[in-house]
Amino acid sequence: MNLRRQSSRDEPEINFIPLIDVLLVILIFLMVTTTYQRVKELSITLPEADAEQAKQRPKEVNVGVDPQGRYVIDGTVFAFTTVGAMAEMLRRSAGDAKDPIVVINADANATHQSVIHVMEAARAAGLTSITFATQAPTPGAAAPAK
Repeated sequence: MNLRRQSSRDEPEINFIPLIDVLLVILIFLMVTTTYQRVKELSITLPEADAEQAKQRPKEVNVGVDPQGRYVIDGTVFAFTTVGAMAEMLRRSAGDAKDPIVVINADANATHQSVIHVMEAARAAGLTSITFATQAPTPGAAAPAK
């Protein structure tokens, strides 16, 4: 006698519907969070300037300061005595030019006080436009130590 039932066993199946649901959620997440970049460069055509050159540039009064605190004003060596004397020399160098610019060419090792003397003399002379001349570092030069 056979007491066991004859039942047919179904083969187990993998249900792909939940897998597809999860993959769609991941796909939507990736599409929303992905950033796209354009790899190619923009092709830009720059405008051309047809304007005339400036007819007059403001007068420049060049003041050089070396590491020892010596001054050169428009190519003339100036022995510093007082700020007032330097202001008078700057006034003479500027002449009757309208809004001259004082260009300070100070050595990197010049003292701050030397540069302050020039700025104070320019203020006393009524020259309000002051700029500093710099130079680009030479390629391959080591950075200064701190």
